[in-house]
Amino acid sequence: MKRPGSIPFPILRVLEAALLLVSAIFLILHAFHLSADFPNHSPWMDWAKYTDEGWYGDAAIRHFLRGHWYVPGDFNPAAALPIWPLLEAALFRFTGVSLTAARGLTVAIFGLILAASYLLLRRWQNLTAPAGHKPTTTLAPAIAVLLLAVSPFCYVFTRMAILEPLLILLTLLALLAASYAGLQPESLPTNLRTRLHQAIPIVSLGLLLPLMVLTKTTAIFLLPSVAWILWARAGYRIRPFLRLILPAAALAAITWIAYYAFIVRPHFLDDYHYLFSANAYTGITPATALSVLGDTITDGLWIGNILYPLALLAIFSAFLLRPRLLRNPLIPALLLWAAGYAAFLAYHNNLQPRYYLVLAIPLTLLIPVVFSTLWTLPQPNSEPLSALRRLGTVSIVAVLAVLTVTDARQTLHYVRTPDYTFTSAAAQIRKIVSADHTHNPLILSISGSNLSLMTGLPSICDDFGTMDLAVRVKAYHPGWYVAWNQVDDDKMDALTPTYHLQRVAAFPAMDDPERNLLILYRLDPATPGTPPRRHRKPVIPRLLQTSFGQQPSSLQLEH
Repeated sequence: MKRPGSIPFPILRVLEAALLLVSAIFLILHAFHLSADFPNHSPWMDWAKYTDEGWYGDAAIRHFLRGHWYVPGDFNPAAALPIWPLLEAALFRFTGVSLTAARGLTVAIFGLILAASYLLLRRWQNLTAPAGHKPTTTLAPAIAVLLLAVSPFCYVFTRMAILEPLLILLTLLALLAASYAGLQPESLPTNLRTRLHQAIPIVSLGLLLPLMVLTKTTAIFLLPSVAWILWARAGYRIRPFLRLILPAAALAAITWIAYYAFIVRPHFLDDYHYLFSANAYTGITPATALSVLGDTITDGLWIGNILYPLALLAIFSAFLLRPRLLRNPLIPALLLWAAGYAAFLAYHNNLQPRYYLVLAIPLTLLIPVVFSTLWTLPQPNSEPLSALRRLGTVSIVAVLAVLTVTDARQTLHYVRTPDYTFTSAAAQIRKIVSADHTHNPLILSISGSNLSLMTGLPSICDDFGTMDLAVRVKAYHPGWYVAWNQVDDDKMDALTPTYHLQRVAAFPAMDDPERNLLILYRLDPATPGTPPRRHRKPVIPRLLQTSFGQQPSSLQLEH
């Protein structure tokens, strides 16, 4: 019998299909203008748009451009974070190295994020249905997918070839795998098929967890969310929970330890440690604790001026207004996801907009899950919805409609008005460098890896690396230096003993006042009368000829 006040099933199906169709259209729009700039003059000033797409895919870029992925003394994050460059390398084998291919991969991952979000919400809708009752069909999964698909915040950051989208996808898959974990009652006989059915989710978890950490080490802050789902699947009992989590944890630990013991420790230990030391320049302190916590919370508005307060209202409702909502294990799991990553943001105290993408997903999913549960809670004696609940339902639906329209409008604006300042500047740099046959085409720049991704020119980083910059310059003999707006004093000190910087061209690019002019310098020998170095391969340590080997002693780079 249909509950009074509920929407008929056929209408629900039509509405769900319409919401998913709109979501699919906006997902397709993500694939337009893939080589365009990160939207200029947006609310999100994140320096990752100058560097990170190249840095974290550098191993794949170098593998195809140079024949080897590892450059001793330079910045080699793939030693600690190998999963994303491996995926890019698999793609580049078919497409070649290109910015469009890398970003296309991220858009495909976002599509999988939408699918995994839908399946996760639908899965827990079925699991939380009362015994003997058909699961109640709601629009919560479709609404969640729509909110993510039209979000301008998700649009700009899921079109960048960075680590966060892949981390989100792996986390959603881990939550899905955990939702299928379970134990057969001991009183029932087990056969091979039953054991395989029980083992597949655990084995999947055991592989997904190290993949998460090897994608981005901050994944450890998301593990409590996965553990909660296992705790719920174990019936909130300790012994069944241990029987579920210990095999998955053991497989995950063995996988990660094997990678560290056989690959990192004997070959890339300095690069592995350097990645963490290079990011240790910020952090929360007792003196800054209150201000950092306040900034961590208020900066959540980057996710959306309507969506973020609505998500906070959903959290407030779950905790205070309807404690029974927490009986749905997905709600505490999403809360732990958001709280865990927010704790990392506060601890690290480097509040960049891209980090909030990992928060945006669980907060967005919470909105339809919590509010749909509120307006579908059963009424005593099957009475129609009370006037107060009808008012609350209408209000939430109205806010969701406004949120969807405003977000869709902003996303469509970004789709219709692409800029190509960075890629245009990169193309002109490539033309100049390729036309000069007297200087080494190797580029030195903090954005060098991004330029390599866009142009195919080889590069090394002028900011990060296990070898001191002055030593690296003498070892690799770059022929060109690319700076943003000016040459910093420490870079000039490293270059002037060897080179004279000759400004060749400057190109307006991007929108940050501190980084909106890309300047190309030719590096001429500093000694008067010395002819320019003829084009040849860089003089590099012998180690560069192989992927593995003993790395030369490194010098700590000051930041």
